Amino acid sequence: MGFRLDMTMMYAFHDALRRDLERIARIAARRDDDPRRLLRTAAGWEMFKAYLRVHHTTEDDTVWPVMQRALTDRPDDLALLDAMEAEHAAIDPLLAAVDAALADRDSGPERLGDVVDALTAELSAHLKHEEDEALALIDATLTEEQWRRFGAVHRERIGAEAPRYLPWLLDGMRPERMEGVLAGLPENLRAAYRDEWKAAYARLDPWGQAT
Repeated sequence: MGFRLDMTMMYAFHDALRRDLERIARIAARRDDDPRRLLRTAAGWEMFKAYLRVHHTTEDDTVWPVMQRALTDRPDDLALLDAMEAEHAAIDPLLAAVDAALADRDSGPERLGDVVDALTAELSAHLKHEEDEALALIDATLTEEQWRRFGAVHRERIGAEAPRYLPWLLDGMRPERMEGVLAGLPENLRAAYRDEWKAAYARLDPWGQAT
């Protein structure tokens, strides 16, 4: 559907999460090496968790409260916002459960597959729910200024991680879509990505040999 607000970065971020969920699931399913060691030592896992938490807390702080104030007389819409917050709250314990399985020397290998499956199911369902229903409500409710504030706070919270975050976001993206994402960024960021950040991210090899 068409949106009044620019949802380019929102969809790019969601797709980056889905991409990494697939990678995490492949690691957890490996039997030729200890998947706990592979995931525990992968910079990609730490980046996935950090960026997901920035995204969700920024929505919780700058999007849902503004919409709740604007929709006080619309109980069905308020219920959708409550569902978004509840889904966010359900994801952090699953991230912690994966970390606990990674640290468990005894039953960790047996637990890891199950908790990764649970994380994948919960986060995937949330992303679909947000795209199917919440984004349209955001588009109909927030002003351009309010939506820009979400983006500004998100960038501020990413902060010094920007040289990793942008290549992470664009990792594996189709070239034509990547150009569309980059076109919406300031020239200094596009230049930094092309001249420095992309190569540094490749050298980082955030998933190593895990996938």
